[in-house]
Amino acid sequence: MPRMLDVSDDVRAEIGDEEADRLLAGEDAPGSYDCTSCRTPGNSEQERTSTVLFVGEETAVLAFAHATCIPSQVVPVSEEQLRGAVRSITGEDAAPAPGTPAAPLPTTDRQATLGITCGLVLINEELHPALVVEPNGPIARPGSTSLDDDFLPLLLEHGFTPVSDMNQRPAPIAGWSALLAMGKLHAVLQPGTTGAQSAWWQAHQPLAVSDGWRTAANKEKTVLMYAAPSGTIGHQPREDLMRQALEQAAAKGLLVAAAMPLAGT
Repeated sequence: MPRMLDVSDDVRAEIGDEEADRLLAGEDAPGSYDCTSCRTPGNSEQERTSTVLFVGEETAVLAFAHATCIPSQVVPVSEEQLRGAVRSITGEDAAPAPGTPAAPLPTTDRQATLGITCGLVLINEELHPALVVEPNGPIARPGSTSLDDDFLPLLLEHGFTPVSDMNQRPAPIAGWSALLAMGKLHAVLQPGTTGAQSAWWQAHQPLAVSDGWRTAANKEKTVLMYAAPSGTIGHQPREDLMRQALEQAAAKGLLVAAAMPLAGT
């Protein structure tokens, strides 16, 4: 039975015309599915459905989403991220708690790790999806033997701006994005030296986010990222306590931020 599928030109170019036509004819497409964006059931026989192709270095995975959630698109991810996404679909991964330390910061020789907490931040009476980033130790410049913490200076050089008022929305930053795949946070991407994006932060396991955070992120297509030096914010158990810690960090001049687009689903 034909499916109500949207297959973008980019997806068609990756999978080929023959496979795309089979999908549209209903030969290789499921009738029912779990939306890769909102994680609720969908049916490609009854509602418009987007084909979303996750592409790694060696592997590609085709997923489906409500067309009202996201458009049909190709989402480049690392091979490790793609395997993690597949494991999350099959239920083999237990979701880590927010703030779980991630991979070492790629821009430093020191083996500090970054903790990321996902939460909603109230700005002008509107809730915005936010990432709060804090290392578990000082961050040094590449090749430096200094014991100084250069975490904030490095981010300022990359285009982040100091936060003096938490009621002001952070300015956009060029070339950065937050990668949400299969409904979980996989990475924060930064501009690469060759033009393609590279992972600035990458989760050891896909990071679970709340339904409210995911809904807000998919609605706005933008994520706010706040960053502070080690020992400034801490892993706060509630969003009101996180907001209080952010305001205290801003008052001390120890908080930078940027608004970046949401990549993927």
